[in-house]
Amino acid sequence: MVVQRHRGRGGAVAAASGLLVGLGLVSTGCSGMGAAADDRGSGQAAGAAAVRRAADVLARSGSSRVRTSMETATGGTRVTIRGYGAFDYGRRLGRLRVVLPQDAAGGAEHRPVTELLAPGALYMKDRGAGVPPDKWVRVDTTGLADGNLVTGGATDPLSAAELLRGAREVTFVGEERAGEGGVPVLHYRGTADIARAAAAASPSARGALRAAARGFSERRVPFDVFLDEQGRLRKVRHRFTFSGGGGSAGTEVVSTTVLYGFGSGATIELPAERDIYAGKITVPEA
Repeated sequence: MVVQRHRGRGGAVAAASGLLVGLGLVSTGCSGMGAAADDRGSGQAAGAAAVRRAADVLARSGSSRVRTSMETATGGTRVTIRGYGAFDYGRRLGRLRVVLPQDAAGGAEHRPVTELLAPGALYMKDRGAGVPPDKWVRVDTTGLADGNLVTGGATDPLSAAELLRGAREVTFVGEERAGEGGVPVLHYRGTADIARAAAAASPSARGALRAAARGFSERRVPFDVFLDEQGRLRKVRHRFTFSGGGGSAGTEVVSTTVLYGFGSGATIELPAERDIYAGKITVPEA
């Protein structure tokens, strides 16, 4: 499978591109932010602490709806993958419907891919590349060069939040509105160190982040994060950069995750073993 055969520098981007090949906000002027505003008011250190706590707060938040986008830019070519779904933070399970763009020539859109996200695993249905339509493909995310931060075409909310445990150089940008319905938020900006995040991550996320720390050539990831008055993650944007090999231009991946509808419920079940495809997957050459 394509996501299993790419390793080392640039492997994560190659894997994300392989997904496509294989398938052939804000406004200023809000106030009254409560406890989160207290973090801002008490200084930069407190704001950084609020950002690093985002994963813990999210784990206690029950469930929410999720909207994602991932834009890849290489040279003059830009490709955007969009997703939507729900996440159960208590069980650490998510379900996304990932919508792939049209072919560069303007051909028909690819069939959307259904993804289930679980600790250490990514399940994909309607994956194409020779997989029967009623079967799932299972990928061990701890074996991916990027820990599935970008390979699946979306950064799941908990991985995005866990990455913030490695936040450094955090600055307060301002009080704004973000996400669905323009929720009042505090906007912070900084960089996340993947290795530092892996060392501080919860046990269920540690393996994937350790893989990312080994596989990424650039371990410092710039971010913009938006927290509501309860300290919950409402929106986060990460900018991943992969060095080009052989003197080629690097690749930039901008991943945005938006959370809304907290408490809306999320019924997610992983596929039975008999429904997981174990055969060979054919991946056309790019």
